[in-house]
Amino acid sequence: MLALEHVAQSYGAKPILSDVSFVLSPGQIGCLLGPSGCGKTTALRLIAGFEQLSAGEIRIGAEIVSAFANGRGHSLLPEQRRVGLVFQDYALFPHLSVAKNVAFGLSALPATDRRMRVAEMLDLVGLSHEAEAYPHQLSGGQQQRVALARALAPRPRLLLLDEPFSNLDVELREKLSLEVRDILKQEAITALLVTHDQHEAFAMADIIGVMNKGVIQQWDTPYNLYHQPINRFVADFIGQGVLLRGNVLNSRQVEIALGVLEGKVDGECSEEGGCVKCDKGCQVDVLIRPDDIIHDDNSLLMAEVERKAFRGADFLYTLKLPGGGNVLVQVDSHHNHAIGERIGIRLGIDHVVAFRK
Repeated sequence: MLALEHVAQSYGAKPILSDVSFVLSPGQIGCLLGPSGCGKTTALRLIAGFEQLSAGEIRIGAEIVSAFANGRGHSLLPEQRRVGLVFQDYALFPHLSVAKNVAFGLSALPATDRRMRVAEMLDLVGLSHEAEAYPHQLSGGQQQRVALARALAPRPRLLLLDEPFSNLDVELREKLSLEVRDILKQEAITALLVTHDQHEAFAMADIIGVMNKGVIQQWDTPYNLYHQPINRFVADFIGQGVLLRGNVLNSRQVEIALGVLEGKVDGECSEEGGCVKCDKGCQVDVLIRPDDIIHDDNSLLMAEVERKAFRGADFLYTLKLPGGGNVLVQVDSHHNHAIGERIGIRLGIDHVVAFRK
């Protein structure tokens, strides 16, 4: 439903996007995730038709909507692309009721069909009872649902969401992202989300592209991004963790201060592309996530509590290892240990992620 092939964009001599390629299948929810200034919003604007690309090709369905090569370009106008847009600031018309906001893009329909489609969309987002209300009378979450209903009403081929929940508080953001995902899946809508919030990305997206400096570092499932990051940037940007020094024993084993880890040792794939193979004797940094360490009172391996963060259902402990270095461990809140206390731990690692030192 959406394909970008070798897309590039620059402002003058400054490159914004470099060789961006990815595909979204019909009904799939994708996400471009990355820090501010990484190029994710520029990619969204290129897909929508608000900007012209410098190189590459964008297809929506079987139609080429933008292309540029050998000094020649082609670009459909935004209104010709049948793309729905949901913005960060909702962009609702304050002088129009909820129903009229949703009906805004349906002027080509007969009045009866228009009313039926508006009613259908408001029912879909759970706001039938607010049809005659005005945007200022709604909460932020309700306004965002109206914006979603308006974007979906004309039956777009593709829905683009630009930081759609960033103006909401954390609890509402998580709740609404799950609700929006359910709506999109129910309607089999292909969508692309842009965000800097990995929790939002994980809650909504089937597949995620982690971006940095105009390049997609890894296009993968949320599970693989967390457990099998392809380089240090992805490992650092996704989730929490620490790097412990390790020594590669063979292609299936690496030794760290906590013991010998079993698993495929691939080495590191750089941010610029290409992978480095680590053979026996290779010195590496091994990524250890908080869920890779298990609190175990019966373990002979002890570590000292250096810091603790209470998070309601659990504690996040920073532990100092006997041989130096630190690890993070997530422990349920019934285990309230004091700073300086020594507690038993053991390894519970399923995926070895090692980067050459």
